[in-house]
Amino acid sequence: MFEQLGLIGCGLMGGSFALALKKAGLVKRVVGYSKSPSTTEKARQMGVIDVEAPSALLAVSGADIVLIAVPVAATEATFKAIKHLVTPQMLIMDVGSTKRDVIDSGRRALREQIGSFVPAHPIAGREVSGVEHADADLYAGKQVILTPIERTLTIQLQKAVDLWTGLGCRVVKMSPESHDAAFAAVSHLPHLISFALMNAISGQKQGQDFLSLAGPGFRDCTRVAASDPKIWRDIMISNREELLAQSKIFQRNLHALEVMISSGNGEALEGLIEQASVTRAQWSMSKNNK
Repeated sequence: MFEQLGLIGCGLMGGSFALALKKAGLVKRVVGYSKSPSTTEKARQMGVIDVEAPSALLAVSGADIVLIAVPVAATEATFKAIKHLVTPQMLIMDVGSTKRDVIDSGRRALREQIGSFVPAHPIAGREVSGVEHADADLYAGKQVILTPIERTLTIQLQKAVDLWTGLGCRVVKMSPESHDAAFAAVSHLPHLISFALMNAISGQKQGQDFLSLAGPGFRDCTRVAASDPKIWRDIMISNREELLAQSKIFQRNLHALEVMISSGNGEALEGLIEQASVTRAQWSMSKNNK
């Protein structure tokens, strides 16, 4: 049980975290701050937070747990704003989709207090944003990646593991470098492709006519194109090296399919499609068995 959560960023991810802690009986009080006062007010009206804080620093005051749920580009400024009240007894986490840049900003801003920070990435979310979509069950049954560094305090790491487990999550630990490489492939690249596909179709003269005929398959493969532009701008720029490496691999595989189509080599084309189909089926089965 935590006495007080200092929530910085009262949107979908932060708001859902606060509601989840309350539902699980893991926190007594939530003090929240968002850059937009109207968001903080809405969070209080919804019962996501109990008290509105006028600044990030005051949201942290008196907290024994802090969640930073802001766009990754705003993380360093947030660390700088709260650093004077960070103590070794305080557990600080984020929910960012990239980790190396977040950890680097933590090292620069928190300095000797970096041990209180346990970098976290819950594999949860929706295309929509905003506190009005906060859901106490958003994290239930989901995977959470923790990427501790050499200076992370053991006691705070264990607190983070216990907390996420208490919310019904599966906790995995890995290095920040491994995290960013993996999620460039399975998260950031799919978003990049989805954005490009939507723009490719909508940019054509008959694009809207084409979209009017699209069915469930198109809906499924472009779902993430509706994601928050500012959040994904920051993620892609912060993890640009890994993302661009994955994009080149994707382009090589797309080109291989194009060559088979261009040459009319149906047998080879079928082989590449079957390879993808089998891999997808095996992945689905392993995910469903967890």
